[in-house]
Amino acid sequence: MRVIAGAYGGRRLQAPPGVETRPTSDRVREALFSVLSNRVEGARVLDLFAGSGALGIEALSRGAVDATFVDVSPAAIRVIRANLETLRIDAEVRRADARGFLRAARTAARQYDLALLDPPYRSAADFGVDVSELLPAVLVPGATVVCETARRTPMNLDLPLEDQRRYGDTLISIHAFR
Repeated sequence: MRVIAGAYGGRRLQAPPGVETRPTSDRVREALFSVLSNRVEGARVLDLFAGSGALGIEALSRGAVDATFVDVSPAAIRVIRANLETLRIDAEVRRADARGFLRAARTAARQYDLALLDPPYRSAADFGVDVSELLPAVLVPGATVVCETARRTPMNLDLPLEDQRRYGDTLISIHAFR
């Protein structure tokens, strides 16, 4: 796994051990960031269910100004920190459940331009209602929300769907927050 393009393009990234975390493939990341194009530069990014941090790191490599990485797994948090350290990136890393982080972030008045959501494929559908309710409080008007799931078990968000693409078993849904 590597950073596809930008300032850190070609640099290798670690992935958490085991089968609990499924890093986004290079091919899917390349296609996704091609679609996002100019929405990344200058963005404040939330990488929720961050896993290896590859999505948020790709955004930073392509000009995002800062990122917050959130995952509940201690192994994922260690890998995210190691990847950021290797690339000499200063970013916030939080070990938290997605719902708990969003509740706390909304009271702290955090605001993001781009939210990258990559929940565990098996349980993505379980997060849809809660994330739909909690996420808007941390988004700026005009924000983009990207959700990566298995195409058979999507996380249905109650946000306007702007684009949807399939890459094998992976479904990428891009939502607009107005």
